[in-house]
Amino acid sequence: MTDKRRDFLVEIGTEELPPKSLPELSRAFTEGIATLLAEAGLKHGAIVPYAAPRRLAVYVPRLAERQPDQRVERRGPPVSAAFDAGGQPTRAATAFAQSCGTEVASLGRITEPKGEFLHYRGVRAGAETTSLLPGIVQASLDRLPIARRMRWGTGEAEFVRPVHWIVMLFGREVVPCTILGVPAGRQTRGHRFHAPKPINVSSPAAYARLLETRGKVLADFRRRLERIRDAVTALGVSLGGEAMLDDALLDEVTALVEWPVPVAGRFDDRFLALPPEVVIATVQDHQRYFPVRDAAGRLTQWFITVSNIESADPAQVRAGNERVVRPRLADAAFFWDTDRAQPLAARRDSLGAVTFQTQLGTVLAKT
Repeated sequence: MTDKRRDFLVEIGTEELPPKSLPELSRAFTEGIATLLAEAGLKHGAIVPYAAPRRLAVYVPRLAERQPDQRVERRGPPVSAAFDAGGQPTRAATAFAQSCGTEVASLGRITEPKGEFLHYRGVRAGAETTSLLPGIVQASLDRLPIARRMRWGTGEAEFVRPVHWIVMLFGREVVPCTILGVPAGRQTRGHRFHAPKPINVSSPAAYARLLETRGKVLADFRRRLERIRDAVTALGVSLGGEAMLDDALLDEVTALVEWPVPVAGRFDDRFLALPPEVVIATVQDHQRYFPVRDAAGRLTQWFITVSNIESADPAQVRAGNERVVRPRLADAAFFWDTDRAQPLAARRDSLGAVTFQTQLGTVLAKT
């Protein structure tokens, strides 16, 4: 039989996925599909995962169109129980033959240490891949490490976020099925603002390129991350310094944007009087900005944010981020100055007003 192959694509289109969970969701979804394809005996090429804020997708090149035929051997009831005294088949023999899809007369016999038994040897035709794919995709989604699933609308489907569209293509044909309450089709969606209209996917191989050129979406997580890393690094150099690239922050920012556009901003110089750790925690942890340091390693007033839109007026994006970070840093400065107004040793006596345990005394006594 000719080994026919076709490309396969599945895309789960959702509302914005949790950024810190996106890499793990993508990995688990891809591994789940790979595992179930292997269990089904379906050969394929190297699987490619895609993950962006509003989508999880898996591309499987050169997937076999059907399972290989399988040789089947089954041992039936003992011959002594398969035929009556007159040599006629008993219910045990006919039931076994029916379960094998054949007649009693076509069954063989096999002799083992425990005696002689009826025996069936045949070939089971492999199933069409199209009939297996919906179950494989659904089972992979069910296995995802989602701490808390949510419902939406009036349906019973549950997922990490509401699902709005499903793409399932085997070759150029849509796989007919319903996943998470949504009928599968060939329409994906691009960037929420740059390309909000549906986009027809002609074939699985065209998916990533189509999203990039028409949808303003870089679907490949690693490629998007590298683009952000390179662009932020280059922008830091152009500012006369070096962008501080934290790996966890880089992953999170990559999971937040579909079309990354780095923008430089700055805060007031007066905040540089704060300890660098205070400024970095505010800028990096709270605002998801990349701080910039100078050639000597000192923190500068510059920061780099990654916008999810290619604005016609980048100055407005810059001004908006500067306006947001200013009160954040002002709060940090206030608490820093307030906490230092009184030394820690002066706070010791106030522990006498805090009960540790009624019968044991105060926290001051415990210390």
